[in-house]
Amino acid sequence: MASFSFSMIITFSFFLVVAFVVASAQLSPNFYASSCPSALSIIQETVSTAVSSEPRMGASLLRLHYHDCFVNGCDGSVLLDDTERFTGEKTARPNVNSIRGFDVVDNIKARLEGQCPGIVSCADILAVAARDSVVALGGPTWTVLHVQLGRRDSTTASLRAANSDIPPSLSDLSFLISAFSKKGFSAKEMVALSGTHLIGRARCVLYGIRIYNEKNIDPTFAASLEQDCPRAGGEDNLASLDATGDVFDNNYFKNLVSMKGLLHSDRQLFNNGSTDSQVNTYSLDSAAFFADLADAMVKMGNLSPLTGTDGQVRTNCRKVNAS
Repeated sequence: MASFSFSMIITFSFFLVVAFVVASAQLSPNFYASSCPSALSIIQETVSTAVSSEPRMGASLLRLHYHDCFVNGCDGSVLLDDTERFTGEKTARPNVNSIRGFDVVDNIKARLEGQCPGIVSCADILAVAARDSVVALGGPTWTVLHVQLGRRDSTTASLRAANSDIPPSLSDLSFLISAFSKKGFSAKEMVALSGTHLIGRARCVLYGIRIYNEKNIDPTFAASLEQDCPRAGGEDNLASLDATGDVFDNNYFKNLVSMKGLLHSDRQLFNNGSTDSQVNTYSLDSAAFFADLADAMVKMGNLSPLTGTDGQVRTNCRKVNAS
């Protein structure tokens, strides 16, 4: 077995950082200013319509971007259907019967292809749609920092990486910190990004484990969930991750402080651990949460993008372009 010196590890880490910076530097908020000037307005209008029709869609589109970026970077791979050549990421354990919003992405892509064919990537659609979804639900925009654009789309997907890189809902705090650290995020940034759960839903099969088996949960809160999530049956019944539902606020963190976190991984953020103080800060100061979330979302959107001549701009987000 080959051995690696400490200096070799440092050198390897340095090149990873350099590669990330170089790739990120090739992105620009004005990437489509000349080639497709209506791109951002088309995405915003379509997202706004979809969220107005179904507020839950805002959380779904935001989650698509997160689950895309955490698997080999922000490259639109999460949108790919299975082929004879590879199994896509849609059936990975964190995604199956969970991620949604593909029809909205298809609608956006069809409008963009009609306006400026072959120009706007699916990966960029996810990045902009995530931002616009948060804004549509009353959350912070990251207009000042802009959504960096110019990503290209992958020509493959990885079921294995989706299963290993996206933290499951049963994760303990140490696992969450490690998983986010591997993507370059601090524990503080992890807490801020976890705050996007405030507009999400969870299936009974996931939160039932907590309400029936964990003691560090408000008993009245747990009892209120039992009707829709009995010990047997109801696996697909949904519950809001935050009591205020589809309103983008800081109530998620207030719930954690009150022992009303829905999922095991939520509770881990406020459980006599290193992230308790950050949760408490956000529960008292929504402006601090909004500011930190905006910064973390911009950083996430810059995870290992394909740029230049790498990848392609898919004309159908669900499949690779024909050769």
